[in-house]
Amino acid sequence: MKTAVIALGGNALLQSGEQGTIKQQEKNAYKTCADLVKLLKNKYRLVITHGNGPQVGNILLRNMAGFEKFNIPQMPLDVCVADSQGGIGYMIERQLKNILNKEKINKNIITLITQVLVNKKDPAFSSPSKPIGPFYTEENKEKLKKEFGWQFINDEKRGGWRRLVASPAPIEFLNQKIIKDLFLKGNVVIASGGGGIPIYKDKKNNLCGVEAVVDKDLASAQLASKIGAKILYIITDVPKVYINFNKPNQKELNQISLKTAQKYYKQGEFGRGSMGPKILAAINFIKSGGQEVIISDSISLDKNKGTRIVK
Repeated sequence: MKTAVIALGGNALLQSGEQGTIKQQEKNAYKTCADLVKLLKNKYRLVITHGNGPQVGNILLRNMAGFEKFNIPQMPLDVCVADSQGGIGYMIERQLKNILNKEKINKNIITLITQVLVNKKDPAFSSPSKPIGPFYTEENKEKLKKEFGWQFINDEKRGGWRRLVASPAPIEFLNQKIIKDLFLKGNVVIASGGGGIPIYKDKKNNLCGVEAVVDKDLASAQLASKIGAKILYIITDVPKVYINFNKPNQKELNQISLKTAQKYYKQGEFGRGSMGPKILAAINFIKSGGQEVIISDSISLDKNKGTRIVK
């Protein structure tokens, strides 16, 4: 059987301009899961990972509102990531099960709350780079910066200021053996949501949560390698990868080799906080034994869809 990890971007559940109601997210999840069923019909074994940026951002806002109005203690970012894993996994699992029942396909689906080990001394902690949560106005940004010491980045093209947090490299998934066992037995596994819940080991070897997020695509690539998947889908908000992005000489990439991907990456063709981590994830996956990475805005078996990176 073909083996694949599907890394769903935030747009799989929440489209640009949407408020983020449960009805909107369920509708988007259903559409995404309909594409996943096409892979299952073509005898793919699947692990599904997903982003959580908009959702965890809303959880953080609820945190803040509850604290300011009712003095409810705020939860740290690792707990918020865990909350988002459970909620998003539940939505994907339920919608996928509904479609499988409709198609009369008998397939087990399980969502795993996934912890990922990081290094507390990772340089990422001194240089936060990962945008999370909603967009803020200049006024709100300054207020939050003063109150909480948050760092921000301005994304003028997409809506304003977003909070920046550390994004350390994933080292090890605590339950990757269980994921692999379930995956190889033909179960659909939803895991590593939001890149996984970041944890580290203290001097006594205890596991501790940390205020950070792990890049979803880099984590998905590593998990795919660890469980022996051969194909990695990275689903994002653009149909293909481009060089000279948003310039007059912009060029779409249809199929490129690992060597070409490495060349463009070293030349700085891909944004640090956008396409860059996706290309790096693709490079890491293929160098670790993967056969193919497809980067696109939809899950498709059409060879003309998306950008394909191969050995």
